Amino acid sequence: MSRARINLLRSPQMSALGQELTRPPIDKGSANDLGGDAHPGVNGPSNSSWLVVGRPQTLVLILIKARGATPMAISIAMKAKRFIVAERPRLVAMTEHPKVPFAEYEQQLRSMQFTMQAIQQTYLGTRERAVVVLEGWDAAGKGGIVRRLGWAMDPRSFKVYPIAAPLSHEEGKHYLQRFWEKLPDPGQIVVFDRSWYGRVLVERVEGIASKQEWQRGYEEINQFERMLVADGVRIVKCFLHITPAEQVRRFKDRLTNPLKRWKLSYEDLRNRSRWTDYEVAIEDMMEKTSTKNAPWHLVPANDKSYGRLAAFTILIDRLGEGLPLEPRPLDPKIAEAAAHQLDLSSSKI
Repeated sequence: MSRARINLLRSPQMSALGQELTRPPIDKGSANDLGGDAHPGVNGPSNSSWLVVGRPQTLVLILIKARGATPMAISIAMKAKRFIVAERPRLVAMTEHPKVPFAEYEQQLRSMQFTMQAIQQTYLGTRERAVVVLEGWDAAGKGGIVRRLGWAMDPRSFKVYPIAAPLSHEEGKHYLQRFWEKLPDPGQIVVFDRSWYGRVLVERVEGIASKQEWQRGYEEINQFERMLVADGVRIVKCFLHITPAEQVRRFKDRLTNPLKRWKLSYEDLRNRSRWTDYEVAIEDMMEKTSTKNAPWHLVPANDKSYGRLAAFTILIDRLGEGLPLEPRPLDPKIAEAAAHQLDLSSSKI
């Protein structure tokens, strides 16, 4: 961030504006900076737009006056906890979707990827391990987040499992069994692109699971995650929300772009006709399975850049909490061997 912008953010005018903007919203039903009344948020003027300049573990929101010639800005710390679902969300109320300038996005993404590398290296050789659950509407951006994690992480201790319908030999078993087999070993971070929440989402809406089965699923999932947390597994759960109109735009893009066409399936198009049913199932899922130790994080993702930075912010906060991220000191035995074999003095190591 430039010195001029830092000075602007620290100015008395910005402090006063911050006090004004951070007052609790009067209308609980109005959309806030995170989209919807499921989160405590900040309401800006109706003729304003939100831009983001992030840093690891904190995104800084910049409020730009749409009509003003000179931008007014306010720095607001947006930590992962601001995305946490603390009560039943109202997806239809999420009408505000912040945007990020692409240059800022690229700069902050690189910084966050370095932080994720540091977290992964801290896990190595320890009992630390983590499970990341990515859920969201079709074409909401889950794959984009996975790819940008994959570009930064060492694949030897970073695993991704795209979850589809159970295979024939899995159909007769309890639905959680196939996920038990994919849980991380010590030192690993595992990402599930869709997950066991299919029991209370697609299996519920499409009638694959009986009403008794999917209703029982909430407590089964809570117990499953409670056992993992008690065993030392860190769990991060993110749901990416986009609007129906944005989904149509992305579907059209996939249909007309030969390099993206493989992403679009018949089921994606069919599921649009049951949007309201899925909306109710998603809200039920978050209300019943967002727990203290494994909360849901609801991310407004109409803007892909914002959604990715928000997801990285959540991952860094949850996966890196309480960990020293400084590089480990060099093992004295390695230093001694290097000095001997590579003809290096100790001052150069």
